[in-house]
Amino acid sequence: MAAIIYSLCALTSLACFVFLWRTWRLGGHRLLFWSALCFALLTVNNVVLVVDKVMLPDADLKLWRLAVGFAAVMLLVVGLVWEED
Repeated sequence: MAAIIYSLCALTSLACFVFLWRTWRLGGHRLLFWSALCFALLTVNNVVLVVDKVMLPDADLKLWRLAVGFAAVMLLVVGLVWEED
């Protein structure tokens, strides 16, 4: 059951990335670009979660997951600050 939930989270993040990226390509608003990058990294984060918990349960990829999640949030913060100017 957990594997299905992790996989659905990854697919949802991927869908958000695709929709944000397509909208950014059509409109060109920079905040959409930063949001798309954030969701791209969140997709990677969820894929690493699936690998960590389902495919390689003996491996500890927690540090990688946290690093990717932190990078995703930092991208969004940079985008928000950049748009403030």
